[in-house]
Amino acid sequence: MRFKTIVAILQNEQDAERVLDCAIPLATRFQSHLIGIHAETLPVPYTSATGFPDTEFLQVSADMNRERAEKLQAVFLRHIENSGLSFEWRSLESFSGDSALTGISSVRAADLIIAAQRETGGDPSADVDTLVYDAGRPVLVVPHAGPLVTTFKHVLLAWNGSKEAARAAFDALPFITEAEKTDILVIDPPETLDDSPEAAGAEIASALSRHGATVSVSV
Repeated sequence: MRFKTIVAILQNEQDAERVLDCAIPLATRFQSHLIGIHAETLPVPYTSATGFPDTEFLQVSADMNRERAEKLQAVFLRHIENSGLSFEWRSLESFSGDSALTGISSVRAADLIIAAQRETGGDPSADVDTLVYDAGRPVLVVPHAGPLVTTFKHVLLAWNGSKEAARAAFDALPFITEAEKTDILVIDPPETLDDSPEAAGAEIASALSRHGATVSVSV
C-alpha cells in the first residue's frame, strides 16, 4: 500500500515551506501525485454612503486575494519544479477562506492530507481540527517548530478496539510497515468474556504483522 495521491494544504506563506518540505519527500518516496491547495476569502460587498455597492473596495480585495494566491502558487512551483513529480495546483475561493475546509471535496479523494499545525495566536481561519474530523482521510499534521521528519522509525499506536482506532491503524499502514518497530499501547482494557486484559491488542498486532510490520503490545 502506498500514498498515491497526496494533498498539501497551504494556508499562508508561513506554513507553506514546512508543509512542502514534508510533502515533497513523501511524494517522492511513494511516487505520488501531489496536489497543492490554497483558498482565499470571497470579497464581501459593502455599500457606500449612497447605498450602492462599493466596487472600488471589492476590486481592491479581489486584487489582494489574487496576489496572495499567486505568491503561494509560486512557492509551490518553486519547491516542486525540479522534483520530477506529477503535480497540480488548485486555487480556490470561499466565504471562510480556509484552505483546508474549502478543499474538502478534493481532500476526500486523497490517500493522505498534509497540513500545518495551527500556531497559538496564528491564522484564526486555519481550522485543522475540523479538517481532521471531517475529511474522512488520514491527516499528517506538520509541527510549527522543530525538525521535520518524513521517515518514522518508531510508531506508537493507541488502541482501544474502536472503529476510529482501526481506521487510524490501517490509514497509517504505509508508515507502520516502513518503521523499525510499532508499539501498540492499550490502557486499562476491560476484561470481557472474549478477551482477557493481557490479550488486548493481540489481534491488531497479528493483522499488522502479516503486512510485514514489526509489532509489540504494551498493556
